Amino acid sequence: MGKMTRREFLGSGALLTIAPRRVLGRGQTPPSDRLAVAGIGVGGMGAANLRELESEEIVALCDVDPGYAAGTIKRYPAAEVFTDYRIMLEKRKDIDAVVIATPDHTHAVITMAAIKAGKHVYTQKPLTHGVWEARQLALAARESKVTTQMGIQGHSGEGIRLVVEWIRAGLIGEVREVDGWCDLSYYPWGHAYWSSNWGERPAEIPAVPAGLAWDLWIGPAPFRPYHPAYHPLVWRCWWDFGVGMMGDRGAHTLDAAVWALELDAPETVEATSCGLNPETHPLSAIVTYRFPAKGVRPPVKLTWYEGTRPPRPEELEDGRAMPAEGGLVFKGTKGKIMCGVYGEGPRIIPERLMQEAKRPEKTIPRIEGSHEQDWARACKAGRKAGAAFEYSGPLTEICLLGNVAKRLDTRIAWDAANLRVTNAPEAEALVRRPYRPGWSL
Repeated sequence: MGKMTRREFLGSGALLTIAPRRVLGRGQTPPSDRLAVAGIGVGGMGAANLRELESEEIVALCDVDPGYAAGTIKRYPAAEVFTDYRIMLEKRKDIDAVVIATPDHTHAVITMAAIKAGKHVYTQKPLTHGVWEARQLALAARESKVTTQMGIQGHSGEGIRLVVEWIRAGLIGEVREVDGWCDLSYYPWGHAYWSSNWGERPAEIPAVPAGLAWDLWIGPAPFRPYHPAYHPLVWRCWWDFGVGMMGDRGAHTLDAAVWALELDAPETVEATSCGLNPETHPLSAIVTYRFPAKGVRPPVKLTWYEGTRPPRPEELEDGRAMPAEGGLVFKGTKGKIMCGVYGEGPRIIPERLMQEAKRPEKTIPRIEGSHEQDWARACKAGRKAGAAFEYSGPLTEICLLGNVAKRLDTRIAWDAANLRVTNAPEAEALVRRPYRPGWSL
């Protein structure tokens, strides 16, 4: 969700002391060199990302609201400060890598600009605001020589690797069904730091705070006047700016299912929502994906519960709780695996099977340190990071197709090759939202 839940999922590994770039010269980046890193959107989650990269060289910071980002700007006094990312990318040719943690609706345009400028890119989840955008970034990453990573920190964790290894080793048999959930809701309005106090578009038009470049904050989204209903922190519940719980927590939670079961595009997605309206994400929803068989893996039904949780597994013993805030239940023919939001804490249920199971060897490479540090090492080594856009782009598409189905409140049939909902022409503008004049990918 936000920076308040970040710390518990960070690693504790340290990088070796390395010589600065100015000693080694400019040419091709040696593996031992420090990356010249820039942050775009550094008042919230971007600040946490940069702290994990302090073994590198933080050379530039960009934020449309320098006041909100003041703490990060103060922490890196040697970094040049910008308001417009386009000016920063044009002026600072020495930047090697960019961390992007702006609101969801600006992820795609900023990320694409960084890729086109030849920068390695770390973009916070969700990768994009829309399905079409996710496909374009994955294609651009594949064609470029830059190293990319989406900010889903659980992907670098131990728990998700155990889930993948256990399922592929057949510990719970054949998996045809998965339940995922996030029981958080934006309602009641204002009940948490990430929930707006407004559930409807406010009519009043207050003055724009000093220093805030509101037109840049709006970016490619339809223009509306500034209001604290949107900025800071509380923009994600608004359809125009955020992807809601489906794209936010879904990007984390569905990661383990997509990886373990090698899920590609779904054939259909069906949604039923409570409190659906044109302005904000619904109070709760149930979204059902159906994925076709792949190789020896059978078809998979994945049900996402948002603002609520799935039925408690019958095998879960009395006194044991389901993971807090969200998680996954893989339903196999021999048992079930339950894990948390980030794939953490996996357990086979019932516990008797957990104790009896012969655990497979650990075959997936483990990550030292944090998700951000894994990306930095990959940049220097010229290899792909674990959550490269070629992987996280399709994952994002899956999540955001759930939002398309939610907005239409129906079942959609998906033609992945052509990025088209075949049974609902009105979905076209939801798959590829028109940009405000002056903005493009």
